[in-house]
Formats: sequence, C-alpha cells, structure tokens
Amino acid sequence: MQNLPFRAVVSDMDGTLLNTHHVVGEFTTATLKKVATKNVDIILATGRGYPDVTFILNEMQIENAAMITSNGAEVHNLQGDLIYSNYLPEQLAFEIMQEPYDQSNICLNSYQGTEWFINIDVPELNKYHKQSGFTYQVVDFAQHHARNTQKIFFIGRALQDLLPLEQRLKEKYGDQTTIIYSTPQCLEVMNKNVSKATALAELLKQRDYELSQCIAFGDGMNDLEMLTEVGKGCIMANADPRLLTALPDLERIGLNKDEAVASYLRATFGVS
Repeated sequence: MQNLPFRAVVSDMDGTLLNTHHVVGEFTTATLKKVATKNVDIILATGRGYPDVTFILNEMQIENAAMITSNGAEVHNLQGDLIYSNYLPEQLAFEIMQEPYDQSNICLNSYQGTEWFINIDVPELNKYHKQSGFTYQVVDFAQHHARNTQKIFFIGRALQDLLPLEQRLKEKYGDQTTIIYSTPQCLEVMNKNVSKATALAELLKQRDYELSQCIAFGDGMNDLEMLTEVGKGCIMANADPRLLTALPDLERIGLNKDEAVASYLRATFGVS
C-alpha cells in the first residue's frame, strides 16, 4: 500500500465541507474523488439526518465512503447498512419534546427514523437541504410519537434565545443525554454518549486503522470531540467562536465559502 499521510478524511458538512449555498461545490467533489482513488476513506460526520446525507454522497459517486449522521446517533455505510445507532429512549424523548420554550423565537424539531418533524412551518429551512430535497413534516409534538429518535433540536433566532432552555435541559436531563450546539442557533439533544467521535470509533472497529490515522475538519461545538481524538483536527476560519476558544492549538484553515477543505486535502494528499 502506498504511504499515505492519513487513512481517512472525516468532515463535518454545514459550515465546513458545504459552501455558503449549502451544497458541495464542484471543486470539493472532484477533490474527494481524487483522494478516494488513493484508497482513503471519505467519512461525512454531520448533524444532518441519514436520508439527507446519503443523497448527497451518492450524487458525489465516491467509493470507500461512510456517513455519521445526527451528530453520531447513527452510522451507515454507502450501501445504506446501519452499522451503529444510539437513540434516545422513547419515554425520555417524549418528555423532552414536551419541554416549554419560547415559541415566538424557537422552533422544535426531531429526526426520527428517516423522517424530520417540526412544530411549525419554516420554509426558509429548506434552503439548507435543496441539494437532497429532504424536508420536514409539521406535527403537534404533544400528540406525536417518540420512536426511533436520533435527536431533538431547537432552532432559535439567536444564541441568547436558546440559553435559558439549554440550562433547564441540562439541569433536568444532563445525566441522561448529550446536549450540544451544532451552530450558535441550533441546540441539539441526543442520547447519552452520542458524539461524532464515539460514532467514528465504532465505525473504525470495521476498519484496519485507528483514530490516529484520520484527519478531520469541523466548525461547530458538535465537532469538538472528533477534532481532538483524531490524528489531526483542523478548524474552519468561519467556526463557532466558542470552538476556536476551546481548541486554540488546532490548526485553522480557510473559509467554507472558498472550499478550504478541498484545497487543504489537495496539498495534504498531493493531488492536483
């Protein structure tokens, strides 16, 4: 086998691999294909749901790929096989769905199975999923089931809208859940011990290499564990300021709008 700097590229999507139009740019797609031809695994690790990510990855036509979705609540291979899952218990998920919040500034969402549920119609959210067409169903969460809940997430107009809710959720459910921000406007609740890093470690049980042989890219607080546990973690220049503060020693690269991950990978793996 050729001498590779890393055996796998692990990348967050929004704010990292995706450009400001929330799609994978042509330069990035071409880069990942070239890196993959060197027998390097491409692993997308994202807060997005599996139906969304599998469409994007299949469009890119990359072999040796896998998907860590819902912040690590699920792992699938490119063939769609579920390799690992860690869902919220049904009763716990239902209780969290009933928590009060500022409905004038926050909307409630869940990823369950292959579906996305929301409490109100928010058409502007569709811009984030125009590449896949993945969209939500509006439901009354007081009457909704809580089966197969990968995550519950609250999208606020601003970070300060979410802070009181975050504090209350951590006080009530902190010992049973993982509570993290994927962006400063999106507070996410998963089952205990769910993270991209944990999911990646589970995935690598089926590979012949370790976390130390992975390079990872991210921009959000939900990337923190992943970035610190791989061999090399790189932070986007447009990252959440709290992530930059938390990980001051990790290398910072360029902006997602400039497809900086792709440029970094070309230099790292010697492709042009």
